[in-house]
Amino acid sequence: MTGSTPSDPRQVAGAQPGRPLIVTEDEGLLDDLLRLCAAAGAEPEVAPGMPAERGRWEGAPLVLVGDDAVHRLHGAVRREGVLLIGRDLDDHEVWRQAVGIGADHVLHLPDAEAWLVDRIADAAEGVGRQAVTVGVIGGRGGAGASTLACALALGAARSGRRTMLIDGDPLGGGLDVLLGGEAAEGLRWPAFAESRGRVGGGALEESLPELHSLRVLSWDRGESVVVPPEAMRAVLSAARRRGGAVVVDLPRRVDDGVAEALTQLDVGLLVVPAELRAVAAAHRVASSVGLVVRDLRVVVRGPCGSGLDDEEIARLLDLPLAGELAAEPGLLGAFGAGAPPGSNVKGPLATFSSRFWAQALPDAGAASATGGERSRRASAGSATGLGRGVTG
Repeated sequence: MTGSTPSDPRQVAGAQPGRPLIVTEDEGLLDDLLRLCAAAGAEPEVAPGMPAERGRWEGAPLVLVGDDAVHRLHGAVRREGVLLIGRDLDDHEVWRQAVGIGADHVLHLPDAEAWLVDRIADAAEGVGRQAVTVGVIGGRGGAGASTLACALALGAARSGRRTMLIDGDPLGGGLDVLLGGEAAEGLRWPAFAESRGRVGGGALEESLPELHSLRVLSWDRGESVVVPPEAMRAVLSAARRRGGAVVVDLPRRVDDGVAEALTQLDVGLLVVPAELRAVAAAHRVASSVGLVVRDLRVVVRGPCGSGLDDEEIARLLDLPLAGELAAEPGLLGAFGAGAPPGSNVKGPLATFSSRFWAQALPDAGAASATGGERSRRASAGSATGLGRGVTG
């Protein structure tokens, strides 16, 4: 942007939260980056070189540096969130320039436009650490997966963390019913079935019913709606960007939408009653689900019978043991009285949930995690080992 001055309407003085910083003098590149920022719902700041105002460089959530402006960043403080933008895929000099300014990534337009829009939108939305995402699947019908999913979500919310419970089973009757909120205002799955691309995490959260201090995406009581993988991907990605905990209740049957949900899990919990037939059924479920979920663990629902204990069942299924979940007395009566699963803080469900989250979310504190952004790979890696040794 040769000859630009502070009076240029595209330049805004002073760093503000959620506003990416664009550093370039290339008018064509600037126009493209402004277009991408608009697509991401972000209003950027623009500077031709190193900003003169103190804190603008350091305070911006994301810095987009044109390859024309690298020479003007001499002496800039090294920081995360710097992207070097170029156009010529054959320009090998850009990689040396990226090292010189400590850039996280080198991007070439237009090839990287979709990826860049997501990163800009993350910055505008204030995205930090992604949510730990746990999927719960029944080893057989009536195993209690939905009950455990609700209890896990309630436990995470009770600890003060931002929590979202997602109903991935269209034939389950609706988790809002299990939580006593079938009449609560808010959107259900049919409203998101046509979602494509990016769904705003904040907009998703605010649109859903709030029940027991957590947000719930459930099914309604209308006609069955198919959720394609594109919609599942968009919704779960939005939920995970808000941080905290996301719990997904999933069916045993794996269609394209369920397969997409499985790919976004940090850890899967397979609920298996301590019965020989249940173990046989769960083996088939584990064989299909385990192809997608990198960290699948078994929760044995007691009391143990048929001569099988929890460790033996885990061995038969060749899965790590997340723990044994004892039967909860008075569960049906509590549900009839409007108390959701896991509301009894001294019961087995709440005990299992609190111990699980103590390991899955060791950084106790605010509901919305604000640490540096983690990639999907890092998030999944940190989840390895979650739930080990948890007992009900």
